[in-house]
Amino acid sequence: MAEISINGSRRTEFGKGASRRDRRAGLVPAVIYGHGAAPQHVALPARELGAALKQSNVLLDVVVDGQTELTLPKSVTRHPLTSALSHIDLIVVRRGEKVIVDVPVHTSGEHDRDGILEHNNNSIQVEVEATSIPAFLTLDMTGLAAGLSLYAKDVVLPAGVVLISDPMMPVVHLSEKSAAAEEVAAPAADAAVAPAADAEPAKE
Repeated sequence: MAEISINGSRRTEFGKGASRRDRRAGLVPAVIYGHGAAPQHVALPARELGAALKQSNVLLDVVVDGQTELTLPKSVTRHPLTSALSHIDLIVVRRGEKVIVDVPVHTSGEHDRDGILEHNNNSIQVEVEATSIPAFLTLDMTGLAAGLSLYAKDVVLPAGVVLISDPMMPVVHLSEKSAAAEEVAAPAADAAVAPAADAEPAKE
């Protein structure tokens, strides 16, 4: 589980105008909350935050005024056109406590190549100790036959990770190819091109 330290600053101005000024200065408005404490309004450097968020369920040690809060990203807002970070909510976590998070599922193994693989859900929800969140979980598709599915219960969970999602939630499904898709029209080359009936005989 990745844990990254990031320096922030206390926000003293609020509203859309203040948020726009922060963003122009390369900062992302953020709120830190949880464990019954009053919400903290801070600004975080956009470049460092963006790099950190490339990792799933990254833990952020947010340092503000010499104090550090261990946090987990809860909600990230991006600009609809540019995808630039607009706002982030961070929830305070404590070492040793368990949290419920969505973890990406990666697939491995060879399935029946006569089928069409469909990814129904790319992540599952689990309960795990805050500092031991896996970067991803693995689903082995070895031998999966066309027409069958694999479910959340089939995902390999490391020790200490408990499945919260419905065990029968489909993760992948291997569809059977339709008969129509398999019946490709015969190419024109299959039919011999006959000479025109009224064609003149070759002259000697």
